[in-house]
Amino acid sequence: MTLQLNGQARSFAASAFTVSTLLEALDLGGKPVVVELDREPVFPADYAATAVRDGANVEIVTIAAGG
Repeated sequence: MTLQLNGQARSFAASAFTVSTLLEALDLGGKPVVVELDREPVFPADYAATAVRDGANVEIVTIAAGG
C-alpha cells in the first residue's frame, strides 16, 4: 500500500489500514494527533472504523504542549 503521508509518498507492507492501525504502524498510537484523510478531518472516536485506502492522502499533525 502506498500513501501520501504529510506530502511524501510512503509505502507499507500492509494491504489495509484503519486510521488506528496506521497510527500504530507509525508509533503514534495513543498520542495526541490530528488526522486529515483525503482532505476531510477524522475525529478520534472514528479512528478505528475509518478505512485508509491505497493512494489516500493522509495528513497527521502531532500535538505538543509548550509555552
